Amino acid sequence: MKAEEIRSIAKNKKARHDYFIEETYEAGIELVGTEVKSLRQGHCSIKQAFIRVKNGQVLIHGMHINPYEKGNIFNKDPLRIRKLLLHKYEISKIAGKINEQGYTLVPLEVYFKGSLVKVEIGLAKGKKKADKRVDIKKKDQEREARRDLKMQLR
Repeated sequence: MKAEEIRSIAKNKKARHDYFIEETYEAGIELVGTEVKSLRQGHCSIKQAFIRVKNGQVLIHGMHINPYEKGNIFNKDPLRIRKLLLHKYEISKIAGKINEQGYTLVPLEVYFKGSLVKVEIGLAKGKKKADKRVDIKKKDQEREARRDLKMQLR
């Protein structure tokens, strides 16, 4: 049995900058046929997306999937609310954490795992401005260290 092929569709780079990601979950997503075809072409954005737990269901809001060009009447609203598919125990665990102060759910990545569309979601806590500055400073130092190492090797 060969390993399942994972192909990334969209990433939310800003989420890792704005939040401390405590836990990650892999969720399926409920889609219609034309949305899957559009995703296969790579037409997806999760930059403005956010996730809510409501009535025991996990819903993703603001995920933009461009309408499929040849989909005509079968195309759905690009910004419609979509249901994420998780086990009940995962949903109850997530709901319990979200009720705590400062926790939120953010989409991190949308990808194909084999033929299935999956969404990686993260249980996150917001960063303060000082925390963001520390991260930027650390990245700059790592970049300079790599540059210096490269110069020494020449």
